Amino acid sequence: MQLYYKDFLIRDWMDGDRDAAAEVISSVLAEYGLAWDPTGADRDVLEVEAAYWEKGGEFWVVECQGKLVGTAAYYPVERGEGAVEVRKMYLLPEARGQGLGRFLLQALEKAIREAIPSGSASRQFQQIYVETASVLKEAVQLYERSGYQPTTGVETSRCDRIYIKVLSAEC
Repeated sequence: MQLYYKDFLIRDWMDGDRDAAAEVISSVLAEYGLAWDPTGADRDVLEVEAAYWEKGGEFWVVECQGKLVGTAAYYPVERGEGAVEVRKMYLLPEARGQGLGRFLLQALEKAIREAIPSGSASRQFQQIYVETASVLKEAVQLYERSGYQPTTGVETSRCDRIYIKVLSAEC
């Protein structure tokens, strides 16, 4: 998969992206006073193959002039009904404020709508969950403005908010 938005290339994660993706995420977390957790909440970034691909998810990276400046991903989850969770939507400061976050979220939603869950012949995903922290104000605004509704059941220790979006059948 390859998408372009302005000067940004959005593409599938490759093995050589592991360290750079981890650095983007840990850098953004530190900027907001949140801890990088390589043995817990962030282990999936170091194990993309098992955490995303083997589960039927996707992990994307965002490049600008050959430098990794962001990440975005999703994978199926057990909660809800036909549900996925959007994960690891992080952008370095130089990639923010240009509409890229909204573009990425919409691209993830499109990919989720088109994906067929494993073990399902024709039924598509019906719900998207996303967990975040209140301190990530831009992310909270993005999710709320994109139709995500607050719900309960936060599972990630550094997060204090969880949202759900129900996908309509006609989309």
